[in-house]
Amino acid sequence: MLLRTLLVTLATAFALQSPIASAQVKVGVITSSTGSTAMVGIPQNNTVPLLPKKAGDLDIEYIALDDASVTNQTVTAFRKLISEHQIDALIGPTGSPHAISLIPFAAESGTPILSPVGAAAVILPMTPEKKWIFKTTQNDDIIGSALVKHMVDNGVKTAGFIGFNDAYGESWLNVFNQLAAENGIEIVATERYVRSDNSVTGQALKVFSAKPDAVLIAGTGAAAVLPQVTLAKLGYEGQFYQTHGAALPAFLSLGGAEVEGTVLAASLMLVLPEIDDSNPSKAIAQDYIDRYTAKYGEAPATFGANVFDAGLLLEKAIPVAAQTAQPGTPEFRAALRDALEQTTELVATQGVYNMTPEDHSGFDERGREMIIVKDGQWRLLK
Repeated sequence: MLLRTLLVTLATAFALQSPIASAQVKVGVITSSTGSTAMVGIPQNNTVPLLPKKAGDLDIEYIALDDASVTNQTVTAFRKLISEHQIDALIGPTGSPHAISLIPFAAESGTPILSPVGAAAVILPMTPEKKWIFKTTQNDDIIGSALVKHMVDNGVKTAGFIGFNDAYGESWLNVFNQLAAENGIEIVATERYVRSDNSVTGQALKVFSAKPDAVLIAGTGAAAVLPQVTLAKLGYEGQFYQTHGAALPAFLSLGGAEVEGTVLAASLMLVLPEIDDSNPSKAIAQDYIDRYTAKYGEAPATFGANVFDAGLLLEKAIPVAAQTAQPGTPEFRAALRDALEQTTELVATQGVYNMTPEDHSGFDERGREMIIVKDGQWRLLK
């Protein structure tokens, strides 16, 4: 009888302890690995195998899905990850409109999302729903202020704008309108286009006719090339500016001579050999590039680094959350959200993160470099 009681006691203790000992954090990943945004989504999806496999004493499992660049499929994928896999957090999706579509579902399920998108509208203005969303890219105003300063320093008085007809373009137009007004720059033409457009001749003609000193294009990936090449072929000779959404090798290869001299503010990864070794992000960015290149035979686009940084943020936050609750529970997800919001001086590939309840991006000026296209390459603008 004594032996039986002892065995039952041991079995009960093991049953209570084993879930904690074997507890595994589940992280969903949604990327646009196919479809119109695939050039951005592929390096993000390729980065998943390079993400941390452990955080503290906990293993991390990643479940990656492709939304094919379709917003409805983004929502379907997120619901699947919540209901079938009971994820503790999500990295993704690739596009700004897709990320915005997930905001109410993140709040309803209490699931923190680390979104590698450009539009600040994903996290600003902060609301009870948006408190579940974090962004691993620089906010538009950090990039935009650097671009507008360069315009002012170079005598730009009038500017044109061509941007996506979606959340990314709208966010950039709002930021540019405000910064331009504050710095005495008149926006004389504003045009929109769709990511999948094959021609923007009509929009380009209107901007060209307005004769602005400079043109800012707010697009991402290969789609950022089209308005600039079209304007260049029309004979526009003013200064072109691009957002950090253009930071893709395809921008250089597709744009060719027409994108020579383009100015943008973006990640130090584009010009890493020119960055001083004292920059705290340089070693981490180089490690990511080396590991990615070893696995895939080519260097990653900065969009992949946004996913890598999401993994670093989770790696730091998960052990903190685990002090409060066990993975797989609403309490853990809430604790993880709180831990992410308290991130301080986390050095990553893109810069240094300092999150606050008001700022779920966390970048400062250390998260940008002024860059120019010179001789078909990204070069540090000096």
